Amino acid sequence: MTKNVLVLSIITVLSGCGGAEVNKSDTSASVSTASAAVVKPVIHPELWPKQSSPIARDPQQESQIAELLAKMTLEEKVGQVIQADIASVTPQDVKDYHLGSVLNGGNSAPNNNNHSPAIDWLTLADKFWLASTDTSDGGVGIPTLWGIDAVHGNNNVVGATVFPHNIGLGAARDPELMARIGTVTAKEILVTGIDWTFAPTIAVVQNDRWGRTFESFSENPEIVSSYAGKIVEGVQGKVNSEQFLTNGHMLANVKHFLGDGGTTDGIDQGETSVSEEVLRDIHGAGYPQAIQSGALVVMASFNSWQGEKMHGFKPMLTDVLVGRMGFDGFVVGDWNGHGQVAGCTNVSCAKAFNAGLDMFMAPDSWKGLYHNTIAQVKSGEITMERLDQAVSRILRVKFRAGLFDAGLPSSREFAGKFELLGSAPHRAVAREAVRKSLVLLKNNNQLLPLTAKSKVLVAGSAANNIGQQSGGWTLTWQGTGNKNSDFPHGESIYQGIAAAVKTAGGQVELNEQGQYTTKPDVAIVVFGEQPYAEFQGDVTDVDFKPEDSLQILRDLQAKGIPTVSVFLSGRPMWVNPELNASDAFVAAWLPGTEGGGVADVLFRDVQGSVAYDFTGRLSFSWPATPTDVELNVGNVDYHPLFAYDFGLSVTDEKNVDQLDETLDPNLAGNNDSRYLFAGDAVQPWRLVLNDNAGQTQVTGNAQVSASAAISVKAADYLAQEDTIEVSWQEAARISIQGNPVDLTRQTTADMAVQIDYKVDSASSEKSSLFMECSDCNGQLDITQALQAKAGKGWQQSQIKLSCFGITNGNLSKITVPFGLSSEAGTVVYLKEIKLVSNEGGASCSL
Repeated sequence: MTKNVLVLSIITVLSGCGGAEVNKSDTSASVSTASAAVVKPVIHPELWPKQSSPIARDPQQESQIAELLAKMTLEEKVGQVIQADIASVTPQDVKDYHLGSVLNGGNSAPNNNNHSPAIDWLTLADKFWLASTDTSDGGVGIPTLWGIDAVHGNNNVVGATVFPHNIGLGAARDPELMARIGTVTAKEILVTGIDWTFAPTIAVVQNDRWGRTFESFSENPEIVSSYAGKIVEGVQGKVNSEQFLTNGHMLANVKHFLGDGGTTDGIDQGETSVSEEVLRDIHGAGYPQAIQSGALVVMASFNSWQGEKMHGFKPMLTDVLVGRMGFDGFVVGDWNGHGQVAGCTNVSCAKAFNAGLDMFMAPDSWKGLYHNTIAQVKSGEITMERLDQAVSRILRVKFRAGLFDAGLPSSREFAGKFELLGSAPHRAVAREAVRKSLVLLKNNNQLLPLTAKSKVLVAGSAANNIGQQSGGWTLTWQGTGNKNSDFPHGESIYQGIAAAVKTAGGQVELNEQGQYTTKPDVAIVVFGEQPYAEFQGDVTDVDFKPEDSLQILRDLQAKGIPTVSVFLSGRPMWVNPELNASDAFVAAWLPGTEGGGVADVLFRDVQGSVAYDFTGRLSFSWPATPTDVELNVGNVDYHPLFAYDFGLSVTDEKNVDQLDETLDPNLAGNNDSRYLFAGDAVQPWRLVLNDNAGQTQVTGNAQVSASAAISVKAADYLAQEDTIEVSWQEAARISIQGNPVDLTRQTTADMAVQIDYKVDSASSEKSSLFMECSDCNGQLDITQALQAKAGKGWQQSQIKLSCFGITNGNLSKITVPFGLSSEAGTVVYLKEIKLVSNEGGASCSL
């Protein structure tokens, strides 16, 4: 994680930004101290950038704030500092508890329907606004703020323009384009009557195992620094201009403060063990620019630094962010993040509030938190002075955002203009972003750009899948469970290719498996990662696990058909076998709904000219091995396959030689040993429901089997949707399925299946664990054990593989490494399932 080359350049940027100054006394030291142990979590605010807020306080607004504070009851003040999720709060609750804000989490939407039409969002916004401004009880009636995770367009709403995720935008190297994307996004959010987006993310990711890598613009703080202010400006309008927070602009939110991109092993919400210099110069690089561009909301980060959770770390939230960086807005928490602070729970955390957290994000814990916070103010644990400070900050932002004068959401300038969602001008900006984000890694013999008047085969499971090309945070939190019809203005990569080819008089054929009726001149294979978000995307290495695409490429190559790979991913990945099987290879990241942008650069125009060249350059270094997970430009030990800033032009006469495909045997089994994590099947495994009507794959946060005998839905345990609830209405099975794997060695070594689970209730009928191959089945009766575990809370059991009684010959072809069958009345929660070494605790029973 050393960044010797970059540190000085970042300091130069910081010291030249908006009058910012930084004490450079300690900055000459090499950032190789990043990995050095820090004995005490001590922050030195005097070493951080010093600047003033770009926004002068308005005396009239300050008078109004003071007047409101004087009128507000304790209950009204506490309500202002709490934000509840729309899945757990009603408009009546907002009125009764004077809540200052609501949000919709990744899987929260009007009517509990992630595919609700835009009008439903606007209708609900009206209801919350009317409830919050109701003064019939004698209260002051302060308008509530609604926050939404619009992280790549207004990605929660059907029909909206969905832009490439940040990892692709970083490759575009175009700050002005970021501003235009911010402006488009703001307008499409305002259409639905919402006031505030939880974006941009300005994390600087240093470990690509992190499941949020795709939310980062780059491993290089210079790119993040150059983008942060522009995105804020695009969403909010230019600070101190007539456009600021009006005329199609709204509140932005920079996040996560601070160090989220630097956790050890890339573990989401983990520990960031770096020096203060690295925390400042790498992870904090974007904040001075964002604040100088008028950022009024900062979201605290889940991670800890040297053991201190950021949600409760006053030296950063107060001394650095406010005292040094001149931030003059309010700090909001992340999803129950305050509950992770030492000594706190989701419903009680004076420590975080006293540290400088102004608004709790308490999605489902808001009511208990409300009552406890009132009690803490009454007891003096939270002073009235601190409460008034936080409420004043929130009110100041609401005044600056024009919320007090905006009126009913549906009456505002852009509200209800649903024709703006996915409008042609907005889609044009997204298509431009797609073109500029694509990075050409291989183009042997200058295969690209292709002649559109050709016979083109389009293959791969992602070719005609808008949901997969858009990734996580798309209509649903994980981006799963979506169909092409859920994107009425979108275009799949195949559809974009078909339009280009047909316009030029060529022929195009779609076949996911790479079969064809007429031998094509060229084959384009689109494949990559399945959608994920946050911790459900954490991985152990960056190997792209084998799937059908590799065999498709090899089969086409063997038939002498030139192959072009379009690879979708939220992180750079080890794909040496796929690169070898491709004549051309494009890193397309997660391009969003404008698949035509991919076709723009793959093909010449109808006149045969190069309309658009590849201009994208890697903002993340590309791994040479599957374990290159902390591969960052500036490292002392830096040996990438493709270096940071690499990217070919179609005019480059550069071939990529055959690459080493050797895979460390210790890594080859990762895929065979980890089946379920955070309630979600680990790629490439699938979670499947079986009943007497057939098989149903779980593709979203809720799924019912074919005859409704069994259902699953996402649930919360330690974090948002980190487990699944499985309910049996009749006899049925749930299982992990995939391609055959060899568990002979693991069984011989006495390894075990480890299950993290909770039994709410158990049927009196037979329940079994099972393991299967194509022609074998091993079962273990757990009927009595399951009944005994009912109501006993969370459990962890280890079941020896040998207990399933599958013979050695069949162990080499296991397709179902875990399954659970039961009958009506059983309700089980499953969090994690994996293979582990038997340290003496494994048996043949739960």
